[in-house]
Amino acid sequence: MRETQQSRTKVFESQIRRVTKISISEEIAKQIMDLTASGDLEPGQRLPSERDLCEHFGASRSSLREALRGLSIVGVLNARVKEGTSVAVDGGKFLRKIMEWRLITEKHDIQNLLNVRIALEGESATNAALHRTAEDIDALQKLLTRMKESLEDEPKFAVLDLEFHITIAIGSGNSLLSDLVSMIRSQLARAMSKVLHLPDAIPLSFNEHVVILEAIQRRDADAARAAMQAHLEAALRRYAAATEGNSPPRSRVHGSSTAG
Repeated sequence: MRETQQSRTKVFESQIRRVTKISISEEIAKQIMDLTASGDLEPGQRLPSERDLCEHFGASRSSLREALRGLSIVGVLNARVKEGTSVAVDGGKFLRKIMEWRLITEKHDIQNLLNVRIALEGESATNAALHRTAEDIDALQKLLTRMKESLEDEPKFAVLDLEFHITIAIGSGNSLLSDLVSMIRSQLARAMSKVLHLPDAIPLSFNEHVVILEAIQRRDADAARAAMQAHLEAALRRYAAATEGNSPPRSRVHGSSTAG
């Protein structure tokens, strides 16, 4: 085990280049992230000592510590007293943080986000139909029952609508997919509230959710994808209509949804 660790350390050290940029800590962090992404630094692998790293990077201890601290904050590295610094085992947390940060700080076109959502949730519905359990179906049926009881309560319906979609994404068995769906939905919450104000939006949305669940329940992956995409494409059209102040056309699929 120790020999394996030593060989990995040598590979890591051989990949290090002396830093020359003005922001030394940033360059150090970038190199470590690149080596982690390429697999030269593996999850759980311990980094060499600070002294060795400073020598290989050609950097001061303060610059190195600044880089390591930043990478620890975002979840790339784990720093423990007396144990040293190692690559985080759960790299998915880092990916989620990066994507959350980009969604929060960058200006995204709502329609582009809606289009991405159509692709992601079409996939989640497909996988949910293939992998769903009796517990998944029971949870979705209970949500539909509560949604039906909330047709006159717009805020409550919106919360249940979100939970329905997240439950499907979780049921897909792909944790990254469910994280992405959740993140994008949170960015669309305000935009989609406009859609709920349209006439008959809530009951029509409810009808489409019924179609989605029926496809998932009978394990029809193609129908689940089609139902989900039809639902979200209608939401996209109606969002455009809501922002333009026009009356959107009704969809052929159970009247089309205006909610998401």
